[in-house]
Amino acid sequence: MNNENKVIIIGAGASGLFCAIQAALRGYEVLVLEHFKTAGTKIVISGGGRCNFTNLYAEPKNFISNNPHFCISALKRFTPQDFLESLSIHSVEWFEKKLGQLFCEKSSREILNFLLLECRDLNVQIKTNVSISELSKSADTFSLNTSSGQFETTKLVIATGGKSLPKSGASDFAYTTAKSFKIKTIETHAGLVPFISRDDETLFTKDLAGLSFMAMVSINKVSFHEAVLITHKGLSGPAILQISSFWNKGEAISINFIPDTLIIQKWKDLLKNNSKKNFKSILSQTLPTRLAERICDIKGWKQSMNSMNENELNTIIAELQEWKMIPNKTEGYRTAEVTRGGIDTNEISSKTFEAKKVPGLYFIGECLDVTGWLGGYNFQWAWASAYACGQNI
Repeated sequence: MNNENKVIIIGAGASGLFCAIQAALRGYEVLVLEHFKTAGTKIVISGGGRCNFTNLYAEPKNFISNNPHFCISALKRFTPQDFLESLSIHSVEWFEKKLGQLFCEKSSREILNFLLLECRDLNVQIKTNVSISELSKSADTFSLNTSSGQFETTKLVIATGGKSLPKSGASDFAYTTAKSFKIKTIETHAGLVPFISRDDETLFTKDLAGLSFMAMVSINKVSFHEAVLITHKGLSGPAILQISSFWNKGEAISINFIPDTLIIQKWKDLLKNNSKKNFKSILSQTLPTRLAERICDIKGWKQSMNSMNENELNTIIAELQEWKMIPNKTEGYRTAEVTRGGIDTNEISSKTFEAKKVPGLYFIGECLDVTGWLGGYNFQWAWASAYACGQNI
């Protein structure tokens, strides 16, 4: 079969395998090259082994990008419902955990098996443990020198993901390839990642590790109301992972310990009724006791309610609603779930995912400057971008 009818995809992750299926359905001979020892490693370890494979409510507003309009077209053309239809053919059972987050009922391997079975049935060839030493283009043909020999194609798809979770096979291959073809990239950072506290942090210290609480965590005009977990190094939990994708070094995050207005009203009623209860014990009814005690010790809040006036209580409430923390840094790509930033989407067609400067070269998935929130959004971007590319390659 000639090169005109051949597609080579570099990367056997979610976007690469799904794109291979779409291209094969259109009659292309597809070869997938993967530098890691196995295909779909990140799929298998995701979601605690159950793979949060999409979100029912995925919309463009759930994605971060310097070009926020770029993702609209692909997300409209391939929705979470479309992916569920694909899964139904293979009888993959799933459940909704919360907020539209869909997980496999049994194991994340069901998602990988679905992709691999589809590839097998469509005669997609997958080669793992293949390193690429050189990638070049002459006229309209791409040439790849690899540890498994030389390959050529006129249609090359880069689906190697970002830098997050290097133990699962992540690399910067997509970015170095883009730069070699003079395609612009946006500076990358670890996203959906825990924070490490500064040495002078007095509240979130390792002796409180393991405590969790609900809070509203904010930076600039972005807020998430979810669980926060104190770790031996700093802070984690869904709210922290979410806000980390919006954080830049040196910025303070704001933590609202009492976003529930009913709690505030209860405190004001206690004040009005001249309650003899100690404020520390009252705060312990809302937050873990050791955390409440630490906060009160730091701020010197030792008084009982009947010794306070309304202004004093309002001051305490204001401080608890805007507790500032400046993280030292994040845990980095080692534990990050995604990579923020990446290939500048102004360089890529939002319809076909082809590089505007390099005909025949396509980029899909996490390597692009499109980062989803926590909760299945990044997998939906993998499916949607792969579908759009595979349908238009």
